Amino acid sequence: MVIPVFNEEESLAALHAELVEVARENGYEIEIVFVDDGSSDGSWSEIERLAGEDDRVRGVRFRRNFGKAAALDAGFGSARGEIVFTLDADLQDDPHEIPRFLEELNGTDEADSLDVVSGWKQVRHDPWHKVGPSRVFNWLVGFLTGVRLHDHNCGFKCYRREIFDEVHLYGELHRFVPVLAAARGWRVGEIVVNHRARQFGHSKYGVARIVKGFLDLLTVCFLTGYGRRPLHLLGTLGLIGFTLGGFGVMVLSVWWIASRLDGGVENNLHLHERAIFYYSMGALLLGGQFLSVGFLAELMTAFYGRESSSYSIRQTTSEPS
Repeated sequence: MVIPVFNEEESLAALHAELVEVARENGYEIEIVFVDDGSSDGSWSEIERLAGEDDRVRGVRFRRNFGKAAALDAGFGSARGEIVFTLDADLQDDPHEIPRFLEELNGTDEADSLDVVSGWKQVRHDPWHKVGPSRVFNWLVGFLTGVRLHDHNCGFKCYRREIFDEVHLYGELHRFVPVLAAARGWRVGEIVVNHRARQFGHSKYGVARIVKGFLDLLTVCFLTGYGRRPLHLLGTLGLIGFTLGGFGVMVLSVWWIASRLDGGVENNLHLHERAIFYYSMGALLLGGQFLSVGFLAELMTAFYGRESSSYSIRQTTSEPS
């Protein structure tokens, strides 16, 4: 269990008790990793107390607040189990849903098994100004990436540990782990989970989350679609701009020559007095820039891309003895 913590002192003991109860009832061996993301209250003292009383609890403490993605990445690096859960520390995620996650993850056989199971808070106990933008965001993510989950923002998720050997988090990409995993061939699904009303503290997200989420979505679309072939996107945009600009300049040049031959210069505007001239030149310059950046991106990908593979191996046959 990887649990980011930011000023959650009041809820940690109750969450720990629930996780231990679920593990005892179902016979699970668990490890709980609390990652203190620069809390200013007594969260770290509470984590130290829980770790001292229960050797299944470990804590990681940041020097300052680095964000949820960094906290999860640190937790994934510390986790040693084959299956990794993520859930929030505010008690809104219900630990009693864990057996249902595992049932969905394992399936009835190998063909039905999954690699990522995401929670879907179908009935949410959040204010409307948080629910509304979230639904629009989820639809947009599904439309642009093809990974259609009802609730990409839900922090309650279950993963196979191997995923994080290939998917690395930075910035605010934690909500896009299913998308990044699906792009490498991992199988993704979701289940409806119980979402409980907040008991302590307040929401950490505001209006700025919408802007950051949209920019991160653009990043993910580029990484999953063109991360290994950036020229396909940038070059296409560059060729479109270059073609439109070149066509515009060619038409204007023909018009200019024809007007000279007809002797009607006095009744026509000069090239630099026509708006289409500046649009055409702008398209030419922009197209050239896109092509140049695309070639540079291809060079960087070819040079640095050697360090990581663009594929994901599911299994291999045993080698002959």
